[in-house]
Amino acid sequence: MKRSTLGLAVSAMTGLAFALSATVAATPAMASGDYGPDTCLQGYVWRTARPSDLVCVQPSVRDQTAKDNQVKASRWTSGPFGPHTCVTGFVWREAFTGDDVCVTPAVRAQAKLDNSKAADRKVSARLWISRYTVPPRDNGDGTSTSTSVDDIPRFKLSGDHYNVGQVKLYIRFDTGRLYWSGAVTATAHSGFAGGSFGKNTGVFDCAAAGKPANGYAQAYDVVSGRWSPRVPVRIGCSVL
Repeated sequence: MKRSTLGLAVSAMTGLAFALSATVAATPAMASGDYGPDTCLQGYVWRTARPSDLVCVQPSVRDQTAKDNQVKASRWTSGPFGPHTCVTGFVWREAFTGDDVCVTPAVRAQAKLDNSKAADRKVSARLWISRYTVPPRDNGDGTSTSTSVDDIPRFKLSGDHYNVGQVKLYIRFDTGRLYWSGAVTATAHSGFAGGSFGKNTGVFDCAAAGKPANGYAQAYDVVSGRWSPRVPVRIGCSVL
């Protein structure tokens, strides 16, 4: 009897562990890992109005979506729009084309709003390069000094669609050898999605006619583990 009871207990624990494992695997992380191009910014999760619905929303919206899915049959009736006509007080959610789950008008409005902001809530890790020169140095006596070195453009790395927090920056040769690295804190700026930044690197732009890129710049979002695409550069030239 004891052995039988123990066996049942072990089986129950195994089943529970399996259920918990399945739940964890099915739950998208809130920017706690790299889930590819659909990785949500920190604080957002996939809506999953259907398995392929990877629009990033507030956790409360995902919870509401799951509840509406569970009771959808009770809100359908036969009517002018067929067997999935909504009962009085409800409308189709329309989170995606063909979504006829019946919800309140406020929930449908929320789905429309979330769809419009879908791209801005993902860790797209955009990176682009601009160029700057060091301004003349003020000597403090009404004069300033500039040298030929200061007339050579340097790289500035900028980006948006990152999590708010640390972003690591790298400039490497095509072989992978590191040429320069730095870090910056991405913060919220008007006109830019997610966390954004701009970083003067001090690295000279060695681009010249007939000389192709021999390296690349890349950024790493520390919160999610997402890498930006590589941006080609030419580096390593002699500067006199």
